Amino acid sequence: MAPIPKTMPGILIEENGGVEVLKWKTDIPVPQLKDGEILVKNEFIGVNYIDTYFRTGLYKAALPLITGKEAAGTVVASSAAGFKEGDRVAYLGDHAYAQFTAVPVARVVHVPDGIDMQQAAAALLQGLTALTFIREAANLKLKSSASSAGENAPWVLVHAAAGGTGSQFIQLLNSFHAKVIGTAGSAEKCKLAKDNGAGWVIDYSKEDVVSKVKEITGGHGCDVIFDGVGKATFDMDLEMIALKGTLISFGNASGPAGPVEILRLGAKNIKLMRPVLFNYILTKEEWEEYSSQLLDFIKTGKVNIKIHEVYPLQEVGRAHSDLEGRKTTGKLLLKL
Repeated sequence: MAPIPKTMPGILIEENGGVEVLKWKTDIPVPQLKDGEILVKNEFIGVNYIDTYFRTGLYKAALPLITGKEAAGTVVASSAAGFKEGDRVAYLGDHAYAQFTAVPVARVVHVPDGIDMQQAAAALLQGLTALTFIREAANLKLKSSASSAGENAPWVLVHAAAGGTGSQFIQLLNSFHAKVIGTAGSAEKCKLAKDNGAGWVIDYSKEDVVSKVKEITGGHGCDVIFDGVGKATFDMDLEMIALKGTLISFGNASGPAGPVEILRLGAKNIKLMRPVLFNYILTKEEWEEYSSQLLDFIKTGKVNIKIHEVYPLQEVGRAHSDLEGRKTTGKLLLKL
């Protein structure tokens, strides 16, 4: 392989703010490997809402900062067993908005035959979020057969069902014992959620979501709600949740949900959770189990990763604006 340079291009955040703080630099030092790390030359880089939270300062980090939590590329150096130069890999880590990233081997997977590098870069953060939250936070069970969910299956609602994370939730839930409702903000997005397997879809730009949920569920409400929207949907979640339901709030797309008066949960014995993906993949065994299961879902066609657009890395500000403006369906990627 070509010699590794001393400096590289990438995106540097030197102060928190809007998309204007995402600065293109060409002289960022290439990271030096520590024990147990590999150096990856990034080919495609995933864009996620968490990247915008670090950009704005909603999530705190030391500055200057290279953000970005996932990518796929080629190993160019390794200080860890199991990976060698030339291997195709995908990873969860930090500092992905650059040409090279040093990644702990505990967060790296080989990209198997049958999965291309765009799919690999787009799959891990959102896919593992959906899979671990379905299995661990909601405690939903895999279907025992290919049959559809029965009458006794729980009602599960996914907000922003046409987005990158929402799409993976909807598709993965098709393999679990659940009756799935999605919300989306346009006819096009509703169709996408329906095509991905949602049994019912509510257009929140035209319909009253709370009333529609009561109608769909016969007044029962939702046994599980996955909410990555935050402030704009949290109060309606408390109205829609069923008796003894589980409300899983995991994102801030509309801003963080406000403080919760805990007595509000007692009206229906509601379980309220704020899970974090990385706490479900702390051990080597957890990482290997969930990442291999997700890749198997993709290889077998049970999950299809829809790419909204591949943006040049220099145009990362446009990608962030499109994501925050809810102009996208599916996954956003960056490429050098």
